[in-house]
Amino acid sequence: QVHLVESGGGLVPVGGSLRLSCVLSGSLLEKYGMGWFRQAPGKEREFVSVIAFNGYTNYVESVKGRFTISRDNARNTVYLQMNNLKYEDTAVYYCAADDLRDSTGTYEYWGQGTQVTVSS
Repeated sequence: QVHLVESGGGLVPVGGSLRLSCVLSGSLLEKYGMGWFRQAPGKEREFVSVIAFNGYTNYVESVKGRFTISRDNARNTVYLQMNNLKYEDTAVYYCAADDLRDSTGTYEYWGQGTQVTVSS
C-alpha cells in the first residue's frame, strides 16, 4: 500500500529556512504527480506546490520565489525547500500523491502532515 511520510517541520524565525521531505513507500515515485498543501488553524487547506510527471512545477503566488519543489526518484522522496519564511507560512504541511495512471485528477494519498511554525 502507498504511504507518505512528511518530515522536516519545526520552529523557525521570520526570514529563516526549512526543507520539508516526503517519502513515498509502497510504489515508485515517478508514477505519481506530487503536491504540497498546507492548512493553518481555522483555515481551509490550500495548494502550495506541485511537481508533475514531466517535471512541470507550479506554486501558489504567495510562495513564488521563496519555495522550491523537487524530487529524487532514486530516494522516492519529494522536497519542499522553503526560504525567507514569513509568519503567514505557519501551517501543517501535507504531502499528497496523484496516481497518474487513473483519470480522477485527484490526490489519492496523503501524509500525516508536518508542522511549520514561523515566529513573528
